[in-house]
Amino acid sequence: MRKSISVFLLVISFMVFGCGRTADIRTSSGEISYQIVDAGGNVIEMPGKPKRIVTLAASTDTIILGMLPTENLVAVNALLDDPVSSNIVKKAQKIPEKIKNPSAERILSLQPDLVIVPDWSDAVIVDSLRDLGLKVVVCKGPRSVAEVRETVRLLAKAIGEENKGSQIIAQMDEKLREIKNKVDKIPLEKRKTVVLISLMTSYGGIGSPFDDMCGYAGVINGAGAAGIKNGQVLAKERLIAINPDILILPMYNDHGTYDVESFYREFLEDPSLQTLTAIKEKRLYMPREGYMYNVSQDIVFGIQEIALAAYGKDFAQPADCHISVSGE
Repeated sequence: MRKSISVFLLVISFMVFGCGRTADIRTSSGEISYQIVDAGGNVIEMPGKPKRIVTLAASTDTIILGMLPTENLVAVNALLDDPVSSNIVKKAQKIPEKIKNPSAERILSLQPDLVIVPDWSDAVIVDSLRDLGLKVVVCKGPRSVAEVRETVRLLAKAIGEENKGSQIIAQMDEKLREIKNKVDKIPLEKRKTVVLISLMTSYGGIGSPFDDMCGYAGVINGAGAAGIKNGQVLAKERLIAINPDILILPMYNDHGTYDVESFYREFLEDPSLQTLTAIKEKRLYMPREGYMYNVSQDIVFGIQEIALAAYGKDFAQPADCHISVSGE
């Protein structure tokens, strides 16, 4: 009998904790409570579906807004209502509270019933938020399409909407198939080499989301091919040696407060770079930043944006594409 009970408890334990799965329990108030395991291995008990959510990244805001109405997010990243940096401006404009790097006390003042924090954030704020009694779910800061899917699944579980998470991933995969069908028609000898020139000067090498996206877009990431890893700065000498077919330039201007035109002048008029084919032949692409740096479900539109930069109108797309099953 004792052995049977032990086996039963083991099965129940796996149902609760295995693979981040939820275990639903109906409370006396009629709410369905559940437990999840976050990316840090922490077990979070949710008394019911959260109604006041705060996330600490634009990407996680976008994932949540793909599953829930705007009324469920009590604050949104300050860049998400910037048409240059965001593909969900209209949704972001419906949320009055804008945040950038809020303190634990500021987050507490918003009275959230769930806080979502990417794992690249300062661990101190996670501890502080938990010390203040808040429910905190840590998720991966995705570095690939596969990790975006993983994060969507986790956040869907965190908000008690696993079915919606599955619908989001299905739409991502459908878009990726559409892109692949077009990319597969491009002969290997005509595949382009691109280099991302970012204001984040150490971004874009091996291990970055951009490097993974290039594979789906059917282009060669020049920095990755040269062995440069994410976190390493692409020196001018290395850029000259790569001599990419296309340069993808930054568009970020932080609501018009950053002079990106000055950056263009300084970079494109640099005497040492005038031998670059992309500069000589003006193969310069200014992307929609809301797609290019997007590591939410909308990363698929970033992939299409890279393909558009390399191969033209066959990959054209509107400026406000967004995968959503929120009904809003």
